[in-house]
Amino acid sequence: MAGSDQTKKSFKLRSQRWFDDPEDPGMTALYVERFLNFGMTRGELQSGKPIIGIAQTGSDISPCNRHHVALADRIKAGVRDAGGIPLEFPIHPIQETGKRPTAALDRNLAYLSLVEVLHGYPIDGVVLTTGCDKTTPACLMGAATVNIPAIVFSGGPMLDGHYGGRLTGSGTIVWEARKMLAEGKLDYNGFMELVASSSTSVGHCNTMGTALSMNSLAEALGMSLPGCAAIPGPYRERGQMAHATGMRIVQMVHENLRPSDIMTRAAFENAIVAASALGASTNCPPHIIAIARHMGVELKIEAWDRIGHDIPLLVDCQPAGRFLGEAFHRAGGVAAVMRELLFAGKLHGDALTVTGRTMAANVEALPEPDREVIRAYANPLKPHAGFAILSGNIFDSAVMKISVIDDAFRKRFLSSPPGVFEGKVVVFEGPEDYHDRIEDPALGIDERTVLVIRNSGPVGYPGSAEVVNMQPPAALIRAGIDSLPTMGDGRQSGTSASPSILNISPESVVGGGLALLRSGDPIRIDLNTRKVDVLIPAAELAARRAAWVKPDLPHKTPWEEIQRSMVGQLGLGGCLEPATAYLNILETRGESRHNH
Repeated sequence: MAGSDQTKKSFKLRSQRWFDDPEDPGMTALYVERFLNFGMTRGELQSGKPIIGIAQTGSDISPCNRHHVALADRIKAGVRDAGGIPLEFPIHPIQETGKRPTAALDRNLAYLSLVEVLHGYPIDGVVLTTGCDKTTPACLMGAATVNIPAIVFSGGPMLDGHYGGRLTGSGTIVWEARKMLAEGKLDYNGFMELVASSSTSVGHCNTMGTALSMNSLAEALGMSLPGCAAIPGPYRERGQMAHATGMRIVQMVHENLRPSDIMTRAAFENAIVAASALGASTNCPPHIIAIARHMGVELKIEAWDRIGHDIPLLVDCQPAGRFLGEAFHRAGGVAAVMRELLFAGKLHGDALTVTGRTMAANVEALPEPDREVIRAYANPLKPHAGFAILSGNIFDSAVMKISVIDDAFRKRFLSSPPGVFEGKVVVFEGPEDYHDRIEDPALGIDERTVLVIRNSGPVGYPGSAEVVNMQPPAALIRAGIDSLPTMGDGRQSGTSASPSILNISPESVVGGGLALLRSGDPIRIDLNTRKVDVLIPAAELAARRAAWVKPDLPHKTPWEEIQRSMVGQLGLGGCLEPATAYLNILETRGESRHNH
């Protein structure tokens, strides 16, 4: 059956299909009675008030989102004050720093579970609580698929970290501390103390890592109230924003303002432009592409280069700059950045947002931001801050973050001739192989080496691991060469300042050209032409391909096997490919049948 007879009946609210259908008292009574057993009343459920779901991503094993457990009370208060009925429900946890083999494995699982809840339960609108990076795309992907009124409420960054009189940013300090450990400047305890100093309070990463980047892009897409993304987790304004968000979702239900009205092609282009100005994470392209695909909006990886590459870096925030989340919020946050981009003529100002007003209407009257943290468009930190989208004779697409290429890296690796590097590769079969062999002198790693890691993509790892930002051997670090060009079919943390070539698609284990590389192969990286080519004869590459044998991939859990059988490549968003055919499912496929 394509649906049930419910789909032919007219109801003011979707939840009335469950809770108030006088023509079907048997099913109505069944649905209503069990919701009464914890204290709700029939009067509430049959009041004609919208039922608002609160998608709870906070839990004890999701510390970056843990405070949503308390913030949900403020959301509920806002829902009640606006005349709605709140129902809180859990989302499969996603915690970047805690989940093995990688939290990316669970983004699609959380998406699937959210779709089932939103489609199968009596929910008229939903507040999406987001924080740790992959909770944001998972929630937006699910909301896009079901397409009921939805709004993002992010948990905000931690308070700034400090150690020895300096700012320590979450994640970013890890990569710096690893180099100091390799140089012998830190012992184990010193390493632990330095890294721990960045974890100061409730909230997600206080750097412009993937968490702050993706929550900022949710606001840039128009899916959060203005100012939501950057409010630090402990600030009183975070609770106030929770209340305002709860009130607004009730109004959105009455207006029938849905993700399809907001997440248009124009909104996604605004997000790409904002990502460049923010110095956002390299995880943003696959996540934004995934959201667009589930929304039914065509958005190819090349758009990130075409639309965003020449946008300047405006936000002085680690890892591309100096400051952290508190300063970014106080300077004006995402709304101030969008204002700057609007006045520079770089935004689609007519894009609709969850406020019911356009992006231009939301931001054009804002005061000028703190110019030490959020620069004027005409006076940026860097003139070009977007992502270079690369291709070549061993892959179709890869991402490189331009805003984190510092002067030392550019001078050493990209100056002779400008924008071009030629060297040799040293290939690692995964992070274990890298850690086992990086200090082996027999590898011959020097300043003309490109470190390559494979078997780390969505299928290979599985889930795509944040392992591409490899550091050089300790001997090179002590000699003053603290970074080398790196390349791989996995990802890297958005908190890393490494200008790696990553998200390589297709990945090695599905037959991508990265599988054909051998240590010692010469390689040419040309950022001017966006080309990466291995400088060996085509016949040799063809012979290697003919001899390649697809690896046997052991599955540790049922989900690993299911994900591997369906997941696409990072260049296409790393989606479950069969799921991308399910668009606007309530309208195109209807409600599900009764359960009795």
